[in-house]
Order: sequence, then C-alpha cells, then structure tokens
Amino acid sequence: MFKKTLINSALAICAILPTFLAQAGEEVNVYSYRQANLVKPLFDVFTDQTGVKVNVVFAKKGMAERLAREGIHSPADVLLTTDISRLIELKDKGLVQRVDSSTIEQAVPAHLQAEDDTWFALTTRVRNIYSSKRLGDIDISYEDLADKKWQGRICTRSGKHPYTVALVASMIAHHGETKTLEWLKGVKANLARKPQGNDRGQVQAIHQNLCDLSLGNSYYFGNMLTNKDQKEWADAVNINFPNQGDRGAHINVSGVALAKHAPNKANAIKLMEFLVSEQAQQMYAETNMEYPVREGVKVSDLVASWGKFKADSLPLTEVAKNRKAAIKLLDQAKFDL
Repeated sequence: MFKKTLINSALAICAILPTFLAQAGEEVNVYSYRQANLVKPLFDVFTDQTGVKVNVVFAKKGMAERLAREGIHSPADVLLTTDISRLIELKDKGLVQRVDSSTIEQAVPAHLQAEDDTWFALTTRVRNIYSSKRLGDIDISYEDLADKKWQGRICTRSGKHPYTVALVASMIAHHGETKTLEWLKGVKANLARKPQGNDRGQVQAIHQNLCDLSLGNSYYFGNMLTNKDQKEWADAVNINFPNQGDRGAHINVSGVALAKHAPNKANAIKLMEFLVSEQAQQMYAETNMEYPVREGVKVSDLVASWGKFKADSLPLTEVAKNRKAAIKLLDQAKFDL
C-alpha cells in the first residue's frame, strides 16, 4: 500500500512538473538603454497578449561590458539600444546572435537591419539642425556648419557621444576622411563654447542666446514641446532637416538584438517580432516622437506637423564601417578640447 502511494505521488508530480516548468519559463529578460517610460507600455501590452513576463534592466552605459563579464551565465535575452554605434559594438564584441525570423525581416527595411540578421532597427530619428527663430526659415546642410559665417554661433554635445560619432561616420562615407577632417576642424572653429551637455541643453543654449545653431535628434524636439519646463526652449527654435537639396538628412536608429547566450530564446524572438508589429510601432511613434520603421505606420500628429523630409538612404552598415575612423578624426581635430 505504501509503495503504491509513492508511485501514485510520483506520477502526480511528473504530471504537474512540465506545467510548472512551462510557467516558470514564461519570461524574457531585457537589457535596455531606452528609458522605462518609453518601453514599459509596450512590454505591458506584450505580456497581456502572450502571458510572457518581461523583466527589464535599464542602463545608461556599459551594456557590452556587463554582457562580456556575465558570459554564458548572462540572463539577458533581448538587447535594446539607442543608436547604431551601440548596436555595432555589441556585434563586434560577439555579444549577439543571428535571428531567423521572416516576420522581422519583412517588417524592417533592408538598409535598417544587419546583413547577417544580428540586429534590427525599431525606430529612426533625424540628426536635425536647430536654429534660433531670430534667423527665420533657413535651408542648411551639415557641410554648412563649417562655414565661417557661423563662427562662434554653434553649440553641440561631445564629439565622442555615439550620436555625433554616427554623424561623422556618415560624413566619411560621403566625403572621405580627408575632407571630413577639414570639415570637423571648421565646425570646431565655429563653436560658441566647448562641447558639453545633451541635445536638449543645446536648445536651451539657443534660448539663452549663447548660440544660433545646434545639433540634436528629432525626438527631443517633441519631448521638449510636451514638457512644461522645457517648452520655452523649444519655442525659441526652428527644427531643420539638413541636406534636403542633395542626399537627405542623416538618420540614426533605436534597435534590437538577441543576446548571444539568451536563456529564453523563443520568448525573446516573440518579443522582437511584437516590437516590429503595427501595434507596437504605432505605440513607439506616439510615445517616443520617433519615426516607425514599419511601412504604413503613421507618425504622431506632432511629428507630422514638422513636415515631410528626405532621408539619407545610405545603409547604416556603411555608416557603421566608419565608426572607428570617425573617432580617430574627432581626436585629430581635438574636437572636445
């Protein structure tokens, strides 16, 4: 009788165990450079639809170093980044793996994804030139920033910031290293102050009459316009889409990749596929003031009010190839000194 009871108990445990394991495994771990308020609404919808819990670790920097340190024991499944430079860093350090998903490949334009399927863009943003409203409407290019007429009139953040590095890398792709170095020296000569602060800080500087032009990502304009403490800054500038008469404005991306040692790979790919769905892309557009990568998804009304623009069609893989060269030129130009 006792033996029979043990057998029945064992059978009962075996019947329960697979269900328990399945429930325990219904999660996905995300390492993110994106702020909580920008991505949590997306994750909440994903969990509601799939039952998969999303655990998020937010970081301002050091994602690659953390992943390398954790190695095969890393709990990370999905990696969210805020620009092409960080995506390429993860790839170059062997911290991501290929994703085989026709759903993602069909949703993301070819020039906004890795050739080997190791990363994919989720949204795009423009590297705009902001100008003081005192100047009225202007037609300007990135090349114009080196024109002597802007001497002492430009503000920008550090040259070593990934957003700046990506822009310089695109200039190398279009003009070569020699001309880009000459351009960098010209821009540096036109700075009103030493590179400092963030993109919003440059718009604030224009508002304070410290400069007339600045570089900044497009979504910051929307964020400032909807921020009661910063709207006054945004109201002092115009947002300009550079190089509309030739190649188009430089764009960067927020992107996603699958961690090399992802312990919840199936759920990770499921989340990545959700992030390029029409629903998620629409949420991204409304919440982040960015441009969705999926064709047919509308931008927010505020972003649409800035008008349509021509984007540089240069593949981001080509931009990424010049990342190290861009850093080298920034050092040679002593841009931040």
